[in-house]
Amino acid sequence: MRLLLASLFVWMATLAHAAPADFSFASMDGGEIDLADWRGQPVLLVNTASRCGYTPQYDGLQALYDTYRDQGLVVLAIPSNDFRQELASNADVQDFCEVNFGLTFPMTTITSIRGDAAHPFYKWLEAEAGFTPGWNFNKVLIAPDGSVAATFGSNARPMSRPVTSAITGLLR
Repeated sequence: MRLLLASLFVWMATLAHAAPADFSFASMDGGEIDLADWRGQPVLLVNTASRCGYTPQYDGLQALYDTYRDQGLVVLAIPSNDFRQELASNADVQDFCEVNFGLTFPMTTITSIRGDAAHPFYKWLEAEAGFTPGWNFNKVLIAPDGSVAATFGSNARPMSRPVTSAITGLLR
């Protein structure tokens, strides 16, 4: 039991000293998406789902990316089935997004964002900012210095003033 508690303490201490740049995700296109590659840039991470009422936000996310990518913004979609609204496979998600939205920003494979199985980034986010996505299409803006600049719920449209204002303040 002591060994288990000691291991848990070390793991929690590691998370407490982590930063977004310390995390990577499996890429929908194969390989890894390493957040360290975007150090110095604002990154908007969005947990997504193909069968959600908020799925039309993909259009807004693409518009946001198209508007600000030349100034350094990265949009990263993180499909998740934690709310039971994602398609069955990564290939299905990728096909759905290409056919219906023509997405060009990066996307991870289907990833857990809540609970014990949550990706380490989301565990860090909860520890660092007290934020856990409550539904699909929650947005997390990471500043160029690696801090959590802002979090937004599902209702925040990608091209809304609160989201764009938070982003434009971080662009180069």
